[in-house]
Amino acid sequence: MNQSSVTVAITGASGAPYAMRLIECLLAQQQHLHVVMSSAARVVFATELGWQLPAAPAALAEVLRAHFQVSDEQLQVYGKEEWFSPIASGSAAPKRMVICPCSTGTLSAIAHGSSDTLIERAADVVIKERGQLIVVPREMPLSPIHLENMLQLARLGVTVMPAAPGFYHQPTSVQDLVDFVVARILNHLGLDQTIQPRWGYGEEYHSK
Repeated sequence: MNQSSVTVAITGASGAPYAMRLIECLLAQQQHLHVVMSSAARVVFATELGWQLPAAPAALAEVLRAHFQVSDEQLQVYGKEEWFSPIASGSAAPKRMVICPCSTGTLSAIAHGSSDTLIERAADVVIKERGQLIVVPREMPLSPIHLENMLQLARLGVTVMPAAPGFYHQPTSVQDLVDFVVARILNHLGLDQTIQPRWGYGEEYHSK
């Protein structure tokens, strides 16, 4: 599997703008994306972005490729039960995966090894192959069940990165808040990013 490959899974938690911005930034860095979107995620996209997305993977792939203006090779989309896709096998799956946003239901399924959908199976593969899995939950308040599932995943080496933007960079728009979270994801993937300066490297720091 190409070292520049990343699996991006999108589930039914609130946070469609995070997913879109993340995909945009990864494609801009010439990453090859394997995208999986749950049925609930399409409902969230319609609610938050007014974007009616097709359920069929081939049709969804066409929509996303046209939107981001990328080739078939750079962005591939799989169905939730497409068990013969590369991301379902440890011999072919990318070593890096981001679930953004990650619903608490998906979080629970991964923590307990359910693997009933391709998203859950792909995450299980990354964990068992000692790859890098980042989950971006968006829920509040968090119940003891949610917290215990996050702790279980953290102990397995999963990076739990709640969609909780900071305000010390003095955001002036919703996009600034989205970029804060996406920048942190890119940082953890080891990718250079310019959408949000790292702490101590911004203009305010150098002007003092």
